[in-house]
Amino acid sequence: MSDHSTSVVDPICRRAFLSRSSVGMGTVALASLLKASPETHAHSTQPHKQLPHYPAKAKNLIFLFMAGAPSQLDLFDYKPKLNEFHGKTADRELLGDVRFSQLRPRNMNEPSRLLGSPYKFQQYGESGAFVSELLPHLSGVVDELSFLKGMKFNEEIFDHPFAQLILMTGAPLEGRPSLGSWLSYGLGSESDNLPAFVVLMSNLLPRGGSGILSSGFLPSVHQGVPFNCQGDPVLFLANPPGISADARRRSVETINALNGLRYDLSGDPEINTRIASFELAYRMQTSAPELVDLAQEPSHILELYGAEPGAQSFANNCLLARRLVERGVRTVQLVDLDWDHHGDTEKRDLMHALPNQCLSVDRAIAGLLRDLKQRGLLEETLVVWAAEFGRTPIDEARNPQATLLGRDHHPFAGTFWIAGAGVKPGLTIGGTDELGFMAVERPTEVFDLQATILHLMGFDHEQLTFRTQGRDFRLTEVYGKVIHELLA
Repeated sequence: MSDHSTSVVDPICRRAFLSRSSVGMGTVALASLLKASPETHAHSTQPHKQLPHYPAKAKNLIFLFMAGAPSQLDLFDYKPKLNEFHGKTADRELLGDVRFSQLRPRNMNEPSRLLGSPYKFQQYGESGAFVSELLPHLSGVVDELSFLKGMKFNEEIFDHPFAQLILMTGAPLEGRPSLGSWLSYGLGSESDNLPAFVVLMSNLLPRGGSGILSSGFLPSVHQGVPFNCQGDPVLFLANPPGISADARRRSVETINALNGLRYDLSGDPEINTRIASFELAYRMQTSAPELVDLAQEPSHILELYGAEPGAQSFANNCLLARRLVERGVRTVQLVDLDWDHHGDTEKRDLMHALPNQCLSVDRAIAGLLRDLKQRGLLEETLVVWAAEFGRTPIDEARNPQATLLGRDHHPFAGTFWIAGAGVKPGLTIGGTDELGFMAVERPTEVFDLQATILHLMGFDHEQLTFRTQGRDFRLTEVYGKVIHELLA
């Protein structure tokens, strides 16, 4: 491994060193109990920070995760030939000699038929990018975006849980660190009062479960912290009735002192994580309520996002994401569910559910990009829009009702976009065939996106590693190439 490799050989020794590198709020009580100087027994309350391999172009990441996989063919990947062939049998003459389960309709007595988009497309901006009528607000900021239209996925994995884990952790099974955890491990946080990695969910966790925010085998201080947009921002953050702030402070100091004694006996790095968690939770009791109080925002900003203080919405989460990166949070991951439009019910139909889903995010995402830019934050913040796979150009025909349309999961082609720090705006990289079935022009993969994000944040994806179970692990494993065409 090269000299600039970011790797850890002995995490206990590393933690022992780091535990003496900064002074937490409980240090005085801890030093008193141990009859030692504060410098000897200080415990870090910040995530460990590696040295970037080169100057970073981006300081923060906002990852917009559209869980369930939106139909790129109805949003960004305009295919007039697909519309021309709408209703035709999807045979080998059109699709070639490629077969997988998603090409067959659920009604096996019927042939698979091509499904043209029912929505109008138009070119926007100086880039001339095609955007669907379902995204009128995003079309107004299209010149800030660069599209990856030849995105390929793991051809053997097209179920949501495994594909979501690959997107967020690089592996199809739980137990690996997520992207936000890797960035926390590599860069730490710029905030003393907030976590390095925050997750905002419009409703429930996606099918990938808690693995999408897991720290895996990294120290658990790098775990993603879910925030609520209603009520307490973090569960159990407020003091119980009858417990004053002073009593809570004394409790934290005592617990951390005992944890410090235990750490000196065992050297277990997770004890330092526990100390850091108690300290951070105490500070967040003041910082977090102020953070999520969107009523502090002027009315024109609320209008820009379509946000409503006190509501639970994707729009509120987008505004909260801006407030988080303003305060030094390294990675903010927004998770929005219900993009799985198979056409079996009206709640999962391209003609009913997809327009409603777009309505809930379009204005908010455009508002986020505009707001970041007007504040100078887009120059240092990377914004990524992605999902676990694409959708087929085939009408899935799960429901006999002709009014219900749907597309199945598609590992061969999808569309992502990326904007902000270090990215050339207004590009389209890659492309699919005339039916949107296969990525044929400058194909890219999920690992390439991960490698590019790490590159923009200052890391060589092959060198940001962690040693466990006898070998070095990294986010991109043995894959991934930086998409250099994207780089400004």
